[in-house]
Amino acid sequence: MSPKFPRPQSGREYVLTLSCPDSAGLVHAVSGFLVRNSGNILESQQFDDRLQGRFFMRVHFDVSDPNAELEQLRYRFGPVAQAYGISWTLSDAATPTRTLIMVSKFGHCLNDLLFRRRTGALNIEIPAIVSNHRDFEGLAETYGIPFHHIPVTKETKADAEARLLELVRELDIDLVVLARYMQILSDDLCKELEGRAINIHHSFLPSFKGARPYEQAYARGVKLVGATAHYVTPDLDEGQIIEQDVVRVDHSLDPGELVTVGRDVEAQVLAHAVKWHSESRVMVDGNRTVVFR
Repeated sequence: MSPKFPRPQSGREYVLTLSCPDSAGLVHAVSGFLVRNSGNILESQQFDDRLQGRFFMRVHFDVSDPNAELEQLRYRFGPVAQAYGISWTLSDAATPTRTLIMVSKFGHCLNDLLFRRRTGALNIEIPAIVSNHRDFEGLAETYGIPFHHIPVTKETKADAEARLLELVRELDIDLVVLARYMQILSDDLCKELEGRAINIHHSFLPSFKGARPYEQAYARGVKLVGATAHYVTPDLDEGQIIEQDVVRVDHSLDPGELVTVGRDVEAQVLAHAVKWHSESRVMVDGNRTVVFR
């Protein structure tokens, strides 16, 4: 199926993201770099965190000089970054994010991501799907994506995580997405994947824990159902938040209907987080994120 969304031009369009201590002349320094390298700004966003004294910026630009290649641009921006103490990334806007998706027995988020990728709504490439169950092996086959069944028990957890890391390295994975993967990752694995693993969970935590949170929420008469997408850290479900959303509900919905509403919100929130990450729109700032939507 051909993409239905416009794609950046490979080798012509780039994204520069940066953060640094706030000081005068930062925007001028960046724009000067672009002018010197035949750059034309297509989109520019910035945020001045006055409480922390830090500056954040994302610039999507194209270049008219056919000789201005990515590595050359990175080399030329080096002195600018050094002069202002800038932490930065510069990437080809067209390069898809190589994404490994993990799932257990709930497939709504997986199915949504696969469909969005096929229609071109997400600029990601999916070399593998990993699961501790075989429920969605057929779905992976439908999309022509290799499926890796890696069972996890208390006794095999270390070996399972070692196999996962092998896949991440072998397949040159940029991003791991826990699309309702119902296993807790070890602290070591979380640290290994720091800044490149995204999780999704319902909004009832920490109030309603366990396997049947929607039944608990129904019993308490909740009026909001939502979801949170965040980076994975050793602190369970407390990583830097990328996206959240809620939907208002009322007494007329039974537990099954609450589940349906919740799954819709989860899929949408996770898709937004993956899209923004893959487009270099998310910048981690301590325990928070700056998200240039």
